[in-house]
Amino acid sequence: MAQDSNTEAAPRRMIQKPIGLLWPLLAPYKRQLAGGIGALMLASGMMLAMGWGLKNIVDHGFADTTGDFLDRALLVLLAVILLMAAATYTRVRLINQVAERITTDLRQRIYLHLLSLDPAYFEREKTGDQVSRINADTTVLQLVVTSNLPSAFRHFLMLIGGVAMLCVVSPSMTGIVMLAVPLVVAPMIYFGRRVRAKSRDTQSRVGDIGAYTHETLMGMQTIQSFGYEGEAARRFDALAEETYNTASKYIRARAFLVAFVIFIVLGAIGLVLWSGGHKVLTGEMSAGELSAFLFYAAMVAGALMAVSEAMSDFNRASGAADRIIQLLAAEPAVQPSAQGLTLPENVAGYVTFDGVTFSYPTRPERLALDRVSFTVTAGEVIALVGPSGAGKSTIFQLLQRFYDPQQGAISIDGVDVRDLDPRHVRAALGVVSQDPAVFSMSVAENIRIGRPDATDAEVMHAAEMAQAHGFISELPQGYETMVGERGNRLSGGQRQRIAIARALLKNPAILLLDEATSALDSSNEQAVHLALRELMKGRTTFVIAHRLSTVQDADRIFVLDQGRIVAAGTHHHLFGQDRLYTHLAGLQDLRAAG
Repeated sequence: MAQDSNTEAAPRRMIQKPIGLLWPLLAPYKRQLAGGIGALMLASGMMLAMGWGLKNIVDHGFADTTGDFLDRALLVLLAVILLMAAATYTRVRLINQVAERITTDLRQRIYLHLLSLDPAYFEREKTGDQVSRINADTTVLQLVVTSNLPSAFRHFLMLIGGVAMLCVVSPSMTGIVMLAVPLVVAPMIYFGRRVRAKSRDTQSRVGDIGAYTHETLMGMQTIQSFGYEGEAARRFDALAEETYNTASKYIRARAFLVAFVIFIVLGAIGLVLWSGGHKVLTGEMSAGELSAFLFYAAMVAGALMAVSEAMSDFNRASGAADRIIQLLAAEPAVQPSAQGLTLPENVAGYVTFDGVTFSYPTRPERLALDRVSFTVTAGEVIALVGPSGAGKSTIFQLLQRFYDPQQGAISIDGVDVRDLDPRHVRAALGVVSQDPAVFSMSVAENIRIGRPDATDAEVMHAAEMAQAHGFISELPQGYETMVGERGNRLSGGQRQRIAIARALLKNPAILLLDEATSALDSSNEQAVHLALRELMKGRTTFVIAHRLSTVQDADRIFVLDQGRIVAAGTHHHLFGQDRLYTHLAGLQDLRAAG
C-alpha cells in the first residue's frame, strides 16, 4: 500500500510511464524528433524575443516622430513571425509524423502480442477491452507525442525564459509573480493524484462499453430472435451512465484544478499591474518596461496553466499506459520449449496420450480429462463420441497445444509436444470445426489461410475437392468476392466448405474434424464426404462424431464420459455391448450401421 502511495505521490511517475512505454518506439525516429524539438526551441526563443521588442517599441518607437523606428520594427517583426511560422510548420510536421509512426508501431506490437497469447488469456479477458486498448488507449498515448509532450516542453521553456526576462526587467516585481508558483504547483500535485485515478477508472469503463458492444453486435441475430433488444439497450445504458458518472468525476477534478490555477495566476497578474502602474507613475520604471513585464508575466501565467493542463493530460495518458503495459506484460501459459526440438520434416502422425489429466484454468475444480491414455498409429481414423462435456473438444485443444496437461504427456511421432514450439505442433495439424471462422476477406484469402503462399491454381483445386468451386464461381467476383464480417454473406454450408478447402490446402499430417460435414445439405454432404475421405487417406484423423457416416469410416471409436475413455472399438463391436455408446447410437440413429 505504501508503495502505491509513493507511486501516486510522485508526479514524475505519471510522465515516466507513458514515456517509458513510448521511448523504445521513439528511438528509431530520434533524428525527426530532434528536428521537431529544435524547431520548438527556435519558436519559443522568437516568442521570448517579441517581449523585448515590445519594450523597445513602447519606449523608443512612439518617441520617434519620423516613424523610422516603427518601420524597422515592423520589418523585424515580420521576419520573426515568418521564422516562427516556419519553425512551427517544421515542429508540427515532424512530431506528428513521428507520433503517427510510433502509434502504428505500438498497435502492431500489441496485436502481435495478442496473437501470441493462448486461449486461457481470452477466457479471462474481454475481447472488446483488448480492442479498446489497441484503439482508444493508443490514441491517448499518441496525444502525448503530438500535443502533451511538445506543449509541456514548449511551455516549460517559456516559463523558464519568461521568469528570466522578468528578472531582467524588474527583479522586485518578479517576486510577486513567483509567489503564485507554489500556489499552482502544490494543488497540481495534490489533485493530480486524484485525476490520475479517475482517468484510469474512465478508461476501464470505456473498455467495458467496447467489450459489451462488440459482444452484442456479434450476437445481434440471437438478440433480435429472442426479442432481447430492450434488455440489451438497458444494460448498455447502465454501462454508458456508469462511464459518464466516472468521467464526470474526472472532469470535475480537472476543472477545479484548472479554475484554481487561473484564479491564482490572473490574480498575480492583477497585482503586477497595480504595482507596476504605481512604479510608472513615480518614474521607477518606463512604460515600455511595464509593457514587457506584463507580456512576460502573461507568458509565465499561460505557461503555468498550460503545464497544469499537460499534467492532467499526462494523468490520463498514464492510465492508458498502465492498461497497455498490463497487456504487454501478460505471458502465454504455453511457452516454446527451451529444448528447441522440432518434428521431422515429414510427420508420420503417430499420436500418444499417456495418463493425461487436465483442468481448464478458469475451472480448476473440474477435470476435463482424467488419466486419458491411448495410442493412435499413423493413418488411423479415430472417432470421438460422448455426451456434451465429456472431453472430446479438450482432446483437440491439447493436441493443438493451446493448453498443456497438468499430468501425463502427449507426443507426436514420439516427441513430447511440451518440447516443441506450439507453432511447430500446429503446423502438423489441420482443423475443420463445426462452426468455422470465416473472416472479412475474399474467398481466396480465406482459403489461403491454410497456406498463405499457395498459388491461385492450388486454391482453386482445394475448393474443387471441397465441392466449393461451383458456388464460388457463381459469386459476383468469384474467388475475389468479399464474404463480409464472419462470412455473413455466405450460408452455413458454404462457410463449412471454405473451411474444408482451407484444411485441404494445408495438407497436414494430422486432421482434426469437428463433424466437418454437419452444416451441409444432403445434396452436397456425400460429395464433401468423399473429398474428406480422399484427404484422410494416409493421414491420422480425429473426428468428433455425431453422424452415422463418420462412425462407419472410423477405424476405432473412443467413447468418452466425464473426461475418461470408457470404451473403445468399432461400431459393430460397441453397439449393444457398451451401454453409453448404445444409448448415444440410438439418439443419433446409428443402429443402421449395426
